[in-house]
Amino acid sequence: MKQFLYFGAFALWIVMIAATPLLADNYTIRVAISIAMFSAMAVSWNFIGGFTGYPSFSTAAFFGLGCYAGALAQRNGVPLVLAWVFATLFVAVFAAMLGAIILRLKGHYFAIGSIAIVDLTRLITSSWGSLTGGGDGLNVPLLQGNPQEVSALVLYVMLTILIIAFLTSIYVDRSRLGFGLKCISQNEDAADMVGVNTTSFKIVAYTLSAVFCGAIGAVYASWVGYIDPTDSFSILLTLKVPVMVLLGGAGTLLGPVLGAGVFVLLEEVFWANFLEWNRAILGGIIVFLIFFLPNGLLKIQYRDLFKKLMDKIGDAPKQVEKSS
Repeated sequence: MKQFLYFGAFALWIVMIAATPLLADNYTIRVAISIAMFSAMAVSWNFIGGFTGYPSFSTAAFFGLGCYAGALAQRNGVPLVLAWVFATLFVAVFAAMLGAIILRLKGHYFAIGSIAIVDLTRLITSSWGSLTGGGDGLNVPLLQGNPQEVSALVLYVMLTILIIAFLTSIYVDRSRLGFGLKCISQNEDAADMVGVNTTSFKIVAYTLSAVFCGAIGAVYASWVGYIDPTDSFSILLTLKVPVMVLLGGAGTLLGPVLGAGVFVLLEEVFWANFLEWNRAILGGIIVFLIFFLPNGLLKIQYRDLFKKLMDKIGDAPKQVEKSS
């Protein structure tokens, strides 16, 4: 029953976002695109960071490679959709090959190594000017249509990627792969002893954490029409996505979607009202999550919390009477 409610909430959320081109202005549509984009990346990160428990910070590398692979394919005459597919497959192959190497590391060593991948890919992209345009960036063929049509197209493509990522997450959660990943998260050595092929399972999880980010990157590049290494391989991006998952609830199905939606909406409020303090507030959210909300919003016992709140409200008049 609980899972049915979660899936119903997810479907309702998707419908609400999908309706924005029909009901809202361009600013709201842009926010909806951001929510769909970050939700897909959060669900993607959940495979390695949530199910497996490996603190990966490679998200920006996969996103940036998707941007450049899709952009370069389009600039060389590949049709739009095929360019997006090519970028997705390219990032998946890259992640699988990289995972076979970097997943030999564990804990904070893996975290540091994954951050280094972001810097390495950014430096290579910046230095390879003959192919990528270097620090000057790269122009991407613009999507055809008026601004409203383009925004609606991008939104629906982002939502499609999110839905595919979410359905994949459900399948993994209920499959032998998901069971193995959760065993690795609890105790990797014990999982290996009982027959879980930890190496293969981790590589699959790492690849899944990359493939949807690559697809999102390719679509994003077509949407904005211009990419550069600093924006595409942003360290801030690679920190945001794990924070979103932790905010909603790591290792859950709906947590990444909830966390991404809440984070993007909060960020819009902070950007509009506290521009100079935006990053400081992000750091404050991270500290708050670590100390006060380690299991995320989805794992809060709201029924018990509501009951305690009502009890306190009911006790307030009694305390007033005693004091008088």
